[in-house]
Amino acid sequence: MSDAPEHPWDDPGFSYVSNATPRELAGRLRAAESVLIVTHHKPDGDALGTSLALHRGLESIGVRSEIVISGPIDPNLLALTIPADRLERLENLESLDERPEPSLIAVVDTGAWTQLESLGDWLRARTDRVIGIDHHARGGSVAGERIVDTSCASATQVLVPVLDALDVDLATDRIAEALFLGLATDTGWFRFSSAGPEVYRLAARLMEAGADKDAIYETVEQNASPSRFAMLARALGSLRFIDHGAVAVMTLGLADFADTGANLEELAGIVNEPLRIGSVRASILLTEAESGRTKMSFRSKPPNESGSFIDVNELAARFGGGGHVHAAGARVDADLDEAFRQLEGKLEGSD
Repeated sequence: MSDAPEHPWDDPGFSYVSNATPRELAGRLRAAESVLIVTHHKPDGDALGTSLALHRGLESIGVRSEIVISGPIDPNLLALTIPADRLERLENLESLDERPEPSLIAVVDTGAWTQLESLGDWLRARTDRVIGIDHHARGGSVAGERIVDTSCASATQVLVPVLDALDVDLATDRIAEALFLGLATDTGWFRFSSAGPEVYRLAARLMEAGADKDAIYETVEQNASPSRFAMLARALGSLRFIDHGAVAVMTLGLADFADTGANLEELAGIVNEPLRIGSVRASILLTEAESGRTKMSFRSKPPNESGSFIDVNELAARFGGGGHVHAAGARVDADLDEAFRQLEGKLEGSD
């Protein structure tokens, strides 16, 4: 038996695997009078893209649905939404209790209780009405019925067979655009090792169905604010190297936010910049946006010629977080200096 610590996304003794087929989930979705779509706190492009694609697909076949998100989100991602998407920001749990009860709840791009923040108790009371669509290897008992396909590069890729089983036309209502958003962003715009032949085949199908890759890229990646660039300059100015130069660490603190006027939503992608350095195998951004609490964002490169790489999912798990092998996150109750010391200690402990 392994002595490795249990991953924070796991439920003890629970096997996080598929227990339903795309056709079975499609049947539940088609039979629902209303569907509430939720995803992990601080949605990324895949979380939003999966939510939008499912919502738009359901609406196209006459099933009413709504999307609720929580936490900060890159405004460039929200620029791809339309009024018909019926997307709302969750301010508190009470706002969910004030809504009419949905007949079905779809949790997408996660299956981990720790990623659902304050939604946990609300979802636990409705497990018989929760379905899941995910591509992460870790998770818990959030959804009574679920598809967990770790061979997929994004949750949008997992969703496509469900939409096909619903006979949804991906060329309608900008469904292909939402699917492409998740596929492109979760593969680093097709740079990550997860972008295999099946990903490119799906990308081609989505482009043929109307997804404009150039417009999506411009909206998401070439639409930055001056305050974002000010934060990028400060992050690069803080750059330090640890683990014999293999790991680059940047820090952003309260003073940086105050001086630039930036907010958390504007930091998307900054963590990737040090990966341009040849000797760097992983990049970490430590952000203290509130006093005494630091957000940790981890990114790493695919295996090099020798096959070695840094599993940032495993590294994030040491701080109670998680994600993917090459992209993960965590939060610690510590200021920037203490968070950096803890990070150094964890890396030294892995030598």
